[in-house]
Amino acid sequence: MAATPPENESSESKALSTVYSDYLWKRLSSFFPFSGSNFLGKLSNLYRQLTRARSRRRGPCLPLPLPSTSLDSIVETSEASRVFDVLQDILEHICLDLHNIQKNLHFWQSRAEASNAQKVYFLLFERGPRAFIHGTIRLVRECVVEGSGMKNLSRSASAHISERITVLTTLRYHLATFLAQVYVEVDRFSEDLVRDPQKSLPELLVTINGLFSKLEASISHFHAVHQCDSSVDGSYSFPLMFEKLPEVNQEGSQWTDCESRDAINLIYENLHKLDSYLADLVAKHQKPRKVTLYWTRYTIGFVGVSVCSFWLLKHSRLMGSSDIDNWIHEAKESTISFWKDHVEQPLLAIRDELFETFRKRHKGVMEQEEVQLTANSLHRMLQAFSEQTTGQKYPENASEQKMLEVVMSRYEKEVMNPIKNLVGGELARALLIQIQKLKLDIETAMLELDQILRANEINFAILAALPAFFLSFLLLMLMRAWLKKDTRAEGRGRIARLQRRLLIVEVEKRIMQFQICIDQGLENDAEYMYGLGLYSLDRLYRAVERHAKATGEWQCLRQDIIDLAKPRLRTEYKFTITSRMVQVYDCLLPSSTRR
Repeated sequence: MAATPPENESSESKALSTVYSDYLWKRLSSFFPFSGSNFLGKLSNLYRQLTRARSRRRGPCLPLPLPSTSLDSIVETSEASRVFDVLQDILEHICLDLHNIQKNLHFWQSRAEASNAQKVYFLLFERGPRAFIHGTIRLVRECVVEGSGMKNLSRSASAHISERITVLTTLRYHLATFLAQVYVEVDRFSEDLVRDPQKSLPELLVTINGLFSKLEASISHFHAVHQCDSSVDGSYSFPLMFEKLPEVNQEGSQWTDCESRDAINLIYENLHKLDSYLADLVAKHQKPRKVTLYWTRYTIGFVGVSVCSFWLLKHSRLMGSSDIDNWIHEAKESTISFWKDHVEQPLLAIRDELFETFRKRHKGVMEQEEVQLTANSLHRMLQAFSEQTTGQKYPENASEQKMLEVVMSRYEKEVMNPIKNLVGGELARALLIQIQKLKLDIETAMLELDQILRANEINFAILAALPAFFLSFLLLMLMRAWLKKDTRAEGRGRIARLQRRLLIVEVEKRIMQFQICIDQGLENDAEYMYGLGLYSLDRLYRAVERHAKATGEWQCLRQDIIDLAKPRLRTEYKFTITSRMVQVYDCLLPSSTRR
């Protein structure tokens, strides 16, 4: 929900458009070089603010603690509808501001936990070329003069990181406390809104305006304390000053439509001032951009690309060389060859093996009919030799083994006188029969080998296609990881599920810390922990909405999240809800336990 009033209220829209247009005109008029400031720096701030404004439209956030059964009767009037819109906008903007602060704070905290050498590396190599030059000059000068350059740089890096952690932590404390106060006040007025909305709505607006005043006082105190000690140029260039409701409007009871619109517009204006103040302050203490963090890698990459470009230009047609054309031709031929050898031909072979029988394929080395002819010839030779040798009549289906025994017995006798029997005996005939038997054995072995090769042709084709298969599988996995975007909690993969479960763990931790502060009587810290818990619930609400709607669990899961945000619900009941959430809902279960 954007921070603008509903479109059906033309007067309110005109008032807000006037406020925003005046602000934008003042900002744009100060960007020109004759204003006496850095034109490029202000242009960068404008781009950052526009990007921040676009990033706010991210869908619904954690709902207000209003009674759902009587909500329709409350919003019958346009004034009530606008009040609920502005309250919802406050929750959304504060949660988004907290998220921006939390991301930057997480970066600086990770740097604070690093070693001294890593801090020095950050101070020199991860803050841009200008910081690298100044840091190198300082390091050389201190090493030559004092002999303690690394120690001083480590101390400077620690102070640089510590200052940003302090500023962001303080901002998070005040914003989380403000978020908790707003949510508690809306919950406190929820029953009165059902009974008498005409009287409760003005009182609620006055209370919210008072909370803005408290936030202004807290941040102003922080502004005054850190203004002199800050090492960041222009960190506290302007104080935060909210508009106040006129005294005539704070009497309560019955307000006119004009007074209600003025109060709502004033709250929107204060919210806009808060966003502008936080955008400038957080931008000066935010983590470096990726271009700044990895400028050394980008520089080396740029130099490498330049060298490669010069080398390619040297071998191109522009310099009278045909090397690139030859390389392109060779690469084309290699690609075509790879496609034919590892994709096209293996797939065609697999297709032939799947849709044709062995008999319908190409002729093999040895066929069954040839082997059968050799076997029949051997059988007749054995039968004729056995009948002539023994003088007995052998049937057609006689065993070849018995007839072969007769041949071998006769062969052993004939070998006793080889010269004589070779000419006048049966020795030559017995040798020819054995040669025929050897031929039959060889043909049978070749037939079996051919059958084995034919049966494994599909395996050989699959092995030939494996390189293309692995390459396609790798590209598919990379595409799947890019489409799923598992790094955020809103994703669909295993890492996204883990992030959503960690959000529930964070909610449980905030609930426990809130209860500890209540037991110790630390009311301010309890409000802070409750505000951080609301922020965590808002992150969880955004992360699970789309997935829970897809599985049909959204109604129950949404109610559980709203129950966890209720300030008057007992802590043990909240722990029971979080325990049920991680065990029941499919969008929060680990990937290994899904059915």
